[in-house]
Amino acid sequence: MRFAAILNKDGGTLKTADLDALTERMRTRLEGAGHDVDIKLVDGQGVVKALSDAAANPDVDVVLAGGGDGTVSAAVGCVLGTGKALAVLPAGTMNLFARSLEIPVAIDAAIDAFADGEVREVDVATANGKPFVHQFSIGMHAKMVHLRDKMEFASRLGKMRASVKATYFTFLNPPSLDVALDLDGREVRQRVTAVGVTNNLLKEGALPFAAKPDGGVLGVYVTQARRRPELLSFFLNLLRRRWRHNPHVDVFEAKQVTLTVLADSGRQRSVMDGELSALEKRTVIEIRPRGLKVWAPKRTPQG
Repeated sequence: MRFAAILNKDGGTLKTADLDALTERMRTRLEGAGHDVDIKLVDGQGVVKALSDAAANPDVDVVLAGGGDGTVSAAVGCVLGTGKALAVLPAGTMNLFARSLEIPVAIDAAIDAFADGEVREVDVATANGKPFVHQFSIGMHAKMVHLRDKMEFASRLGKMRASVKATYFTFLNPPSLDVALDLDGREVRQRVTAVGVTNNLLKEGALPFAAKPDGGVLGVYVTQARRRPELLSFFLNLLRRRWRHNPHVDVFEAKQVTLTVLADSGRQRSVMDGELSALEKRTVIEIRPRGLKVWAPKRTPQG
């Protein structure tokens, strides 16, 4: 296979990595397995163009994206519909999509897995036409990300500390929105503090990643917890990684979700694969079964 590796040297754990040594190991391992590889180190501002160029190159079979959530999300948008496969080098904080694909989170182990990998087809979701592979969310998660991004941090540990602070402030003053959800024709109207729509259902008892990346269904997680005891119980259950069996969360499944904000609640934001954007009045979220090609570790016959 012919790999084009785009590594965001400003993103995730690559900020502090020895990139010369990393690229040498990547080239040695992939070429030793019979692949061709072209590696480019780019800064954050050049990531999208480099990914787009790689996806448009007819001589490339696999676009390998290394960086955080923003880099992975940008890579999905670039390769979708090109016929090329996406390989995700787990260099972010949570690496949720990589975990769903069973890619080892240690970078060297991931490179070893890519050397003997295979093309697979997994699901991808869209929100008003924009693709995402993990989650679209509004309410508490969006407020937490907004508050965290206003804080200064220069490392993965610093980002985690900022996330804890942002979560605490969100707990003290949670947002509240009146929304209507159309779930494959079934309408639900609620006053919510959070809505998360995931590309497939989350794996219970683990970090919030999809248990089955080709399950063909959106997971819709809605919470109305507003009082302090309810919020405390909600967050404690999240720490215990109880996504479905959380008494303050209603869980639905759908192929298509239309989310409508019923009242003007001030400036609201949404988060899609970790990236903030303004919340539109109406958002149509759909799943495209097996719509994305990925390069991932070979599965055993049992897997």
